[in-house]
Formats: sequence, C-alpha cells, structure tokens
Amino acid sequence: KLLSFWQWSSSDLVSNTMRGILAEYIVASALGENHSHRAEWDAYDIKTKEGIKIEVKSGAFIQTWHQKKLSSIQFSIRPTKGWDAKIDNRSNTTMRQADIYVFCLLIHKEQDTIDPLNMNQWQFYILSSDALTQSLGTQKTIVLSSLLRLNPIIATYSELSTAIKQLANKNIENHP
Repeated sequence: KLLSFWQWSSSDLVSNTMRGILAEYIVASALGENHSHRAEWDAYDIKTKEGIKIEVKSGAFIQTWHQKKLSSIQFSIRPTKGWDAKIDNRSNTTMRQADIYVFCLLIHKEQDTIDPLNMNQWQFYILSSDALTQSLGTQKTIVLSSLLRLNPIIATYSELSTAIKQLANKNIENHP
C-alpha cells in the first residue's frame, strides 16, 4: 500500500533529505503552488503562476541522530547547468537558475520537542539570485552568518508568500 510505503520511507521529517523536501512543500504551499507533484530534477524547485523561479534550501540545528552540539548551518548555492525535465535539455550556461532563493531554517533547538510540521519552528530567509551572484560570484556554499550579512528578507511562514512576491517585483523593477 502506498500509505505504508510513505510511512516507512518518509516519516522522519528531521532527516536531511526529507526536511529538504518538506521545506520545498512548505514554500510551495505558502505560495499556493502545491497542487501538482514535485519535479525532482528541474533547474529550480518551484515556478509560480507569475513565472517566479524559486530555489529552496533547508538547514536545521537539530538532526535525527544524537548530537553533542547543534549543527552549523550551511546552504548550497552552487551555480549549475540547468536541466529542463519537460524537454530533456541541459543548459550550456553555468549560473544560478532561480530568480529567488528561499533558505528555510528549522530553528528549534530541542531534540525532544522538534516538530518540522510546526511552522513556528521555522524561519525563512529570502534573497534574489542576483544578490548572491553580485556578492559571492560563483561561491558554492554560504553559512548562516554570511547569509545574514547579505540582508535577506526574514519571514515567518505567514509572511513568506508576500515577501517572495515583493522581492520578485523589486527584481523586475531593477531588470525591466
């Protein structure tokens, strides 16, 4: 049964892989873009009905395993050669494929009470790909302190959709 498989394979929402997929779903649901299935290998994670391309990254201080200390937060921001799953085509240009990055941080710091389905345990940092590229060039990763120095929009789940759309509109004004 499909439900049994999902329970067996996908119930640990704190694990790195499932937390990343959950973060994509959280952002998609905040935008009302969770009506279709996830395209795992596309050049970016979400494309809104307005055409905003979004890359979602996730991190957490707490992991599934026993920890002696909280995890350091680091996100991948590697420029890539994008692949379009619909037409099975890889780009020849290496770049950040999305317009906007949403860095999703599960900020809760207690193993016994961590609940990735509790939106109050998440903080979202929103930054344009242009800002990443202008500040960091082709750098492949960014730690939380460096991300904060780039002055991202910081949002809660309920503020996420508005913040993404405001940043997208600002990007359009800067690149007519």
